[in-house]
Amino acid sequence: MARTVIIEEAGGPEKLKLVDREVGDPGPGEIRVRHAACGLNFIDVYQRMGLYPLTLPHALGMEAAGTVEAVGAGVTHLSEGDRVAYASTPPGAYTEARVMPAAAVARLPDGISFETAAAMMLQGLTTEYLFERVTPLKAGDRVLFHAAAGGVGLIACQWARSMGIELIGTAGGPEKCALALEHGAAHCIDYKAEDFVAQVKEITGGAGVDVVMDGVGKDTFAGSLDCLKPLGFMISFGNASGPVPPVSLLDLAAKGSLKLTRTTLFTFLADHARAQAMAQNLFQKVESGDVKIRIGQTFPLEDVAEAHRALEGRKTTGSTVLTL
Repeated sequence: MARTVIIEEAGGPEKLKLVDREVGDPGPGEIRVRHAACGLNFIDVYQRMGLYPLTLPHALGMEAAGTVEAVGAGVTHLSEGDRVAYASTPPGAYTEARVMPAAAVARLPDGISFETAAAMMLQGLTTEYLFERVTPLKAGDRVLFHAAAGGVGLIACQWARSMGIELIGTAGGPEKCALALEHGAAHCIDYKAEDFVAQVKEITGGAGVDVVMDGVGKDTFAGSLDCLKPLGFMISFGNASGPVPPVSLLDLAAKGSLKLTRTTLFTFLADHARAQAMAQNLFQKVESGDVKIRIGQTFPLEDVAEAHRALEGRKTTGSTVLTL
């Protein structure tokens, strides 16, 4: 049996329940993993609220780190006793132990702790695909990144710095802006006090940026388009403020033949070889010191509802870890 956080109906943090569930043995292509820590992300909130519907009842959580207890038939890249970490579907990481698909689970280097791994897999792999796999980026390019003091944002600031990319961040308040700058942002705009579109135009001398990476959604989307240079690329990858309303393709034409995509991490992780390569790239960035993972807050598993409230209330910085 394993303590596991589930929802039986969509709604607020009060819908999160901690129950005992039988774990079982892995089948073909699966492993059983005993968790040491798991991560908290906005996708968990979207699933809890029903924005990303699940078949209920369902366990929550998309990332964790721990030790392999058993390996099913056909799994060749992992062995019993391996230290591992993952961001993976289906949800179910808020638990002491689980049986799950092995394909996206990666062997964790000894130099990276379980807590650090649990804090970085979903956010770090998101950063990896944003900078390495959506559109070609090179030193000297300018990127606007919203919520630059959040979990993904602080990793993105450092990733951009390691590539020689000029990252312009936005964050809410001077303390969060200072944090983004400390982690490698070239500029950070306090969206609570300044018009980020006007500030981006000033920073770029009216030219605009090459790429916008926007995980905020509804509140920043329209302004983000206005920050792009002609032929610029808009990457929408989240809905922290709510889903983006319908977009007219004619608007993209009028604003300079802009390119737009709505991405999701799990499309990139669906291919086993690519998922493993992405994980190794992330591990290399962390082990080299190019990227340092900041765990801003931890909560015991039984306080998961409090953790969700803090995340939704924008009271967190960096990554959040649930301890077991």
